Amino acid sequence: MNFLTNDKLTIVGAAGMIGSNMAQTALMMGLTPNLCLYDPFGPALEGVAEELFHCSFEGANITFTSDIKEALTGAKYIVSSGGAARKAGMTREDLLKGNAEIAVQLGKDIRAYCPDVKHVVIIFNPADITGLVTLLYSGLKPSQVSTLAALDSTRLQSALAKHFGLPQDKVVNTRTYGGHGEQMAVFASTTSVDGKPLAELIGTDALTDEKWAEIKTRVIQGGKHIIDLRGRSSFQSPAYVSIEMIRAAMGGAPFRWPAGTYVSTGGFDHIMMAMETSITADGISYKEIKGTPEEEAELKKSYEHLCKLRDEVIAMGILPPIDKWHELNPNIR
Repeated sequence: MNFLTNDKLTIVGAAGMIGSNMAQTALMMGLTPNLCLYDPFGPALEGVAEELFHCSFEGANITFTSDIKEALTGAKYIVSSGGAARKAGMTREDLLKGNAEIAVQLGKDIRAYCPDVKHVVIIFNPADITGLVTLLYSGLKPSQVSTLAALDSTRLQSALAKHFGLPQDKVVNTRTYGGHGEQMAVFASTTSVDGKPLAELIGTDALTDEKWAEIKTRVIQGGKHIIDLRGRSSFQSPAYVSIEMIRAAMGGAPFRWPAGTYVSTGGFDHIMMAMETSITADGISYKEIKGTPEEEAELKKSYEHLCKLRDEVIAMGILPPIDKWHELNPNIR
């Protein structure tokens, strides 16, 4: 098999359903032969490794360990799902304190064991906050850390495709921005449905205002719906999309969706949030978002919600005050 790179990719949380699916997806995509699986739960981790060995991926060099130093030493790419999973009745925000503390330790471990890492993708909830915490404690540049935010946009595409009875690829440029949570901003102005602007269809018999409101709610509650249906949180979709992100960071196919990135310009300051981004071998970058006045107002509300979560983490003592962030990570301005 021809691989995209020979650099070491470490999957953190590899014993879980997301992590194990990420590992298999990375090998199926041919990203790198050098795949390291890390999880503190040894027997389950060994079980994942055994399954992958039994797949007999040609050329693969799969290792596994419950020693974080061993896992991260020499890693050039990291994808982490290593937090507590969301369960029935929980919001992403309910996971705030525990998973933020996990992110602190991950950031410190990255700083200690693989300061030369090229890119890190954080996907454990609430990803906007855990990604921010990881960035600050790792000492990495903002361009080197991204978070999973694309599922809201893919869920919007899926919901619209179902409504119009179309293949998903006929619904293009679906976008949600801001937080990956109950306060996300769902945009209509970016989207086309079978070549027609979505904004022109809303309020017509093809897509009534009531139905559009229902679709937006379905998107916002998309993760909860999976839990209701399957009795557990999503794992196939976050695994696949996050590996698409790290593939782009390795210089592979462009990433098609918004991603979470550190933002400190244009009215959005000292926050990690979903933006219109580009992920390349040079890292993640973003551009200013333009929408209708109503959409931009929704985005501002989403940003304010994220600021509230950030400030809660500061009040907990997990993060220092914003004016001290530069002392923790000199790359933060």
